[in-house]
Amino acid sequence: MSESSLDSRPGAALKEGDGGTRRHRLREFQAQLVERMQAASSGTHTQASKLGVMIGETRWLLNLQEAGEIVSVGAVTPVPLTRDWFLGLINVRGNLVSVIDLARFRGMSATQIEKDSRVIAFAPSLSFNCGLLVSRVMGLRNVADMEMQPQPPSGDSPWIAQRYLDRDSHVWNELNLSLIVQDPQFLQIGV
Repeated sequence: MSESSLDSRPGAALKEGDGGTRRHRLREFQAQLVERMQAASSGTHTQASKLGVMIGETRWLLNLQEAGEIVSVGAVTPVPLTRDWFLGLINVRGNLVSVIDLARFRGMSATQIEKDSRVIAFAPSLSFNCGLLVSRVMGLRNVADMEMQPQPPSGDSPWIAQRYLDRDSHVWNELNLSLIVQDPQFLQIGV
């Protein structure tokens, strides 16, 4: 499903009767995403597809094998004496998941929680009960259609695997979740 097929007009979700249609489109999108994630993990699909998300004002690509469930933000329970980028905990199907604001972690403005905001849980294979707060899920992106950019300096963010430029001249950072869970700063949530 393309991003243009989702109705993003202000107030579109508030119209009576649209709720069922919106839920149906969301279920279709999730079903297609699950199919592609399963194909990616079995090796039957090209590894060029990545999940595109907005975190703050930055575009990110996530490997489908490292991204888990996509959930609404809901109620985040704050945890005292933690860094400002550690938003707290949410319950995802009976599991407590830490919610991280990656933009804030990188020293940028906090990601605003709005109606399109979601939490992308890390895949169970990473054995790390964590999720990233994203401003918006933008669907699957094919990096084969993008132009690879020079490798970012490793000291900047060693978990940025690659940078790409799409046809609309937008820069996309590929986030390696398996590397970020090894970053000592990312692991140190206490103040």
